[in-house]
Amino acid sequence: MKTKHIIPVALISVVISVSSIITYNYFFNDKNFLLKGMMEQLGNQVPAHQVAYYGLSSNVDFTKAAEKSVQAVVHIKTKINQQYYSNPIYDFFFGTTPQHYSQITPLASGSGVIISPDGYIVTNYHVIKDADIIEVTLNDKRKYTPRIIGYDQMTDVALLKVDGKNLPFLPFGNSDNLKVGEWVLAIGNPFNLTSTVTAGIVSAKARDINIMSRYGIGAFIQTDAAVNPGNSGGALVDTKGNLVGINTAIASNTGSYTGYSFAIPVNIVKKAVGDLIKYGKVKRAFIGASIIDLNADIANYLGLHQSEGVYIYELIPHGAAEKAGLKKGDIIEKINGIKINTLPQLQEQLAKYNPNDKINIEVLRGKNVATYTLQLNE
Repeated sequence: MKTKHIIPVALISVVISVSSIITYNYFFNDKNFLLKGMMEQLGNQVPAHQVAYYGLSSNVDFTKAAEKSVQAVVHIKTKINQQYYSNPIYDFFFGTTPQHYSQITPLASGSGVIISPDGYIVTNYHVIKDADIIEVTLNDKRKYTPRIIGYDQMTDVALLKVDGKNLPFLPFGNSDNLKVGEWVLAIGNPFNLTSTVTAGIVSAKARDINIMSRYGIGAFIQTDAAVNPGNSGGALVDTKGNLVGINTAIASNTGSYTGYSFAIPVNIVKKAVGDLIKYGKVKRAFIGASIIDLNADIANYLGLHQSEGVYIYELIPHGAAEKAGLKKGDIIEKINGIKINTLPQLQEQLAKYNPNDKINIEVLRGKNVATYTLQLNE
């Protein structure tokens, strides 16, 4: 009797198990109609990096961008030549001839990015500041002693040049096209660890972290890619391997990475590099007006119905804004079609242009929107 009961139970268990396997493969295999239907309902518009959230593997591949980038990112070491002199009082009393001493000591370590095959390298100004000796080491261990073409403290950009041919380099991307949530890679030499690659997303754009001078450009790309001391001057690249920023700073209470890093947008870098090569300095363009960020409190105080944008509260007499027809109280909304919500965003856009360049500036005046052509001042 026991055998008679066992056999049906065993058969039922087998049937249930087989059915479960068939059902799982039918409904949950990555080629099944259920997930396909779900993707079709989403309109096949799900970005590749978000596919993982829907149970599919991500299609983002960082390997090509990383392989391309590490070859063009260099290790920069700086040294200082310290001068010492013997004690003049001791020399006087003991009749000793005054002695002069010098000692070479390490100063800083950072990164740089080769931006042309003939050896132009961009880095941060603070990486080479006060250096007497600069040494550049490529990923293939070749060493160079570069010369300084120029630097700009307000953007923290410096340009070096080594004598090389057919060097690996990174092409400029377009930082205006970066979107919040987009994947990026940070490449540099943290803690003297060469050719280190980390990944993250763009967390914010035009971020002002108050590390620049009053007239400095504080419009950084914020990412959560891990950046540490030694990464300064290194590359921030998109998944195609295009340079979109120069890693510059981290937000940290410890001196090491704790969550966020900041990069100079490549469009600002590109303008600075071009000026340094052509003029030996960076030329800046201004609109000829005093401006402030709008917020709810300011908008309420001024009786405005809009709390977003950049507010013109004073015009410089005979300046570019006044000549173009702008007025006190105008709210700047766009520069050459690019939306402007904050002062750092305005600074970022203006930093791309030279004095005497003409831009289209869209403003809100009362309830009316108008576009003016403005020739920038120096």
